[in-house]
Amino acid sequence: MKLLTNPIFIRMAAAFLIGTAAFVAGVLALRILRRRMLSDDDLTGNSTGQENTFYPYSVVIQQLKQQKFELQNEQQTQRRRAKTSEQITSAVIANLPCGVLFIAPNGLIKQANAAARRILGFASPLGLGLDELFRDATYVADSGESGRTVELLKDSLRGQLPPPFESRYNTVHGEERSLRVALISLNAPSAEGYGIAAVITDDSSSADSRRAQLLHSEISSEMALELRGSLATIRESAQQMCTSADQQSRVHLATDISAEAQRLESRVGGFLAGKAQFKASAAGA
Repeated sequence: MKLLTNPIFIRMAAAFLIGTAAFVAGVLALRILRRRMLSDDDLTGNSTGQENTFYPYSVVIQQLKQQKFELQNEQQTQRRRAKTSEQITSAVIANLPCGVLFIAPNGLIKQANAAARRILGFASPLGLGLDELFRDATYVADSGESGRTVELLKDSLRGQLPPPFESRYNTVHGEERSLRVALISLNAPSAEGYGIAAVITDDSSSADSRRAQLLHSEISSEMALELRGSLATIRESAQQMCTSADQQSRVHLATDISAEAQRLESRVGGFLAGKAQFKASAAGA
């Protein structure tokens, strides 16, 4: 009892209890701190694993976006090139010296350049049908086959393309023209037909020259026959003069020879003048 009432013992006991409580509190605090540190490490490891898992997907998505951007740029470049090529082609066709017609599968004229409008005599044949444009035109193939140009063009739209042919065409103003026509089928890569293109050349001057040359050849043959007959007449008269003793008969025969020679000279002179004129017209054409 004296010990319990001793102040020193009481102080020592209180100090022991306080130290024990502090030790226990320190141990608990260390355990709590350790648990927190372990939980933080687990969270850090999980987040790193998730980042490692999502990184390949983000790379793939970025690559797909880059490929899409490059594809869009390539498509825009191709469209610009196609538009430029179309403009160049249109400019070349518009300034060709020969006529070019684009005929749709239904037989309507889709496009015609300036030369085609001039050759066919239409200010604008766009939208016209083949029956209206080539109403009375006829054709002659190299094989000798002939017929209506409209029927030949319609057969061409059905896939039966003929070789180049000549066509006799009358404009709305009544001018007769000789045309050389070549047909080209217009097909897309998908085998879809866009009609045909007709390349038309005006051979009217050449045809006129050929006809004039043929007529000149006929005149030359006729002239040769007349020359032969005149020479025979002159030879016969000369032989009669040599055998005749009558002076009056000789004078008459000499007059005949002179007249025949004058007629022959006039005929040959006209022929030579016509030949020179033909050469001049051929050179001008």
